[in-house]
Amino acid sequence: MMKIAVIDGQGGGIGSLVVKRLKEEFADTVEVIALGTNAAATTAMMKSRANKGATGENAIVWNADKVDLLIGPLSIAFPNAMLGEVTGKMATAVISSPAQKLLLPLNQEGIEIAGNTRDPLPHLIEHIISRIKESGHV
Repeated sequence: MMKIAVIDGQGGGIGSLVVKRLKEEFADTVEVIALGTNAAATTAMMKSRANKGATGENAIVWNADKVDLLIGPLSIAFPNAMLGEVTGKMATAVISSPAQKLLLPLNQEGIEIAGNTRDPLPHLIEHIISRIKESGHV
């Protein structure tokens, strides 16, 4: 079974949409672990039917290399992102993880990815679903 960690912060709105769509598409063929930078984010993702959830720096650092896939906004790779919720240890754990990473290129931190189109969030989530199907792990 593929293990997928969804990482989000602040209110968890992005992560909860990703979790909801993953569970709609793959049901119980994937294990979704909600990793929030704060309790509100974790709670929102758990309400969207994540299998497990944990909160904070240690949870993200501990789980980052224990999953097959990491999903979240691009900002989870930047220290001090999300109004300071993403610590240096969190960002390092994400980038250093051997897991495949599917990061949503949302321009929340004043960082623009050259050549990236500004697709709406639902289209980006559908792209993630397509990439998971293409991987053949589900």
